[in-house]
Amino acid sequence: MRSGSESIAELLVRNIPRDLVLAVEDAFQAGAQRAYAASRDSDAGHRRNVLGQLRHFYMNELFHSALEVAGASPSQLRGNEVVAGAVGAVRLGRFNVPQGIWNTASRASSRRIMALANKAVEALVQADFFVPRIVNINCTAFFAAVFDHVQPELPISIQIAVPDSQMKGWLFRESTTDFLARYEQASSQADKAIPKLKVIKKAEDDPGQK
Repeated sequence: MRSGSESIAELLVRNIPRDLVLAVEDAFQAGAQRAYAASRDSDAGHRRNVLGQLRHFYMNELFHSALEVAGASPSQLRGNEVVAGAVGAVRLGRFNVPQGIWNTASRASSRRIMALANKAVEALVQADFFVPRIVNINCTAFFAAVFDHVQPELPISIQIAVPDSQMKGWLFRESTTDFLARYEQASSQADKAIPKLKVIKKAEDDPGQK
């Protein structure tokens, strides 16, 4: 038995390719930088608003590309709509939030609809702190870029998060830096699980037995 958050982490690692997580990190960094550069000449009165809008569009475009390269079937780019994709049992979306409490994450109705898929995961996790391994259960996860006003050109953190079905709380939340380390752990555990064959010499091959 393991904690609910650890069981969700295993589900994510099994379904989301490591290269996709790396590509999303690069996409968010590049999209944020592009948005910041494009908004610098805007009037100070609405520069923050312009920056927020441009972040959405540029980061959406590059997130779409990362999903496409990974074969994650991204939805079409269309205005303010959320770009979503799917890998295995996990549906993926994205959003930007200011540092602090993530009150704005649930504003988009499309994200709230996506989160409804986490009803089954939520029931398992909340039924008991220790839950069995979660296998082949569909869930929704979001990549979140966290920004502050001190360093507006880049996210101060990129996180992967699984909300509850109402997007009122988080069943799992972790920086992509920490999450990427889980792939190394999973690979190490898999290597240790490979049985080693013991070679048994035949008596006639052993000079001492002749």
